[in-house]
Amino acid sequence: MCELFGLSSPRKLRLNEQLKEFFSHGEEHPHGWGLAFFYGNAVSLEKQPEKSCKSNYLKQRLRFKIEADQMIAHIRLATRGSVDYENTHPFVMRDNFERTWTLAHNGTIFECDVLNSYVHRQQGRTDSERILLYIIDRVDQAQQEKGGALSQEERFRLLDEIVAEITPENKVNLLLFDGELLYVHTNYRDSLHYARMEGAVFISTRPLRQGAWEKVPMNTLLAFEAGKLKYEGTKHENEFLDSEEKMRLLFLDYAGL
Repeated sequence: MCELFGLSSPRKLRLNEQLKEFFSHGEEHPHGWGLAFFYGNAVSLEKQPEKSCKSNYLKQRLRFKIEADQMIAHIRLATRGSVDYENTHPFVMRDNFERTWTLAHNGTIFECDVLNSYVHRQQGRTDSERILLYIIDRVDQAQQEKGGALSQEERFRLLDEIVAEITPENKVNLLLFDGELLYVHTNYRDSLHYARMEGAVFISTRPLRQGAWEKVPMNTLLAFEAGKLKYEGTKHENEFLDSEEKMRLLFLDYAGL
């Protein structure tokens, strides 16, 4: 299972210690690491398809001061797609009104008809990239019908619908940033946590040493703006539960059988 780390804050915070601890988990998640920092609608994306704790680039990066008010980080344990740059998170795309969307996903899509058509459109092979392609298509369609860019609330309501649509029988832990809102979702028990510190909200798959960590509410899309909870979606019933059959499918897929 991959790991996620994110921040939504009203001001820039120094993140070196949290990122060093988070990326130290790369021994167990050896198939890639990624960082996304945000500057308005622009994204600074850094990622490599190699073990985070072995990356010379990342070691040098973490030696210098890292400050951000919004960010997403990811370490990958591959279940779908080979160990290549194209399959390394986060993924970044723009909608038809030039809004930038950045997604990192921890989970697996086992069954989802609406995502199948994106297999031939994506650059890599991950189901995570297909999720973002579908989101962009739905946003584009809604904006074409409206004749203008979606409002913040309209974007959230659309994402709430999409999450309810793609979660049945699938593990969908995700962080998604649209330039204003950090969307957070989990439907797999005990696999995503949050802590409030210095007016900010930190998100992490595993609790880190700093902060008092709590579990992210299950089966409910949340959206944070500058550290504050701005929207809370409708709770769905699509909790993901492990099964022998799903584990067998993962093994066969990863083995290329």
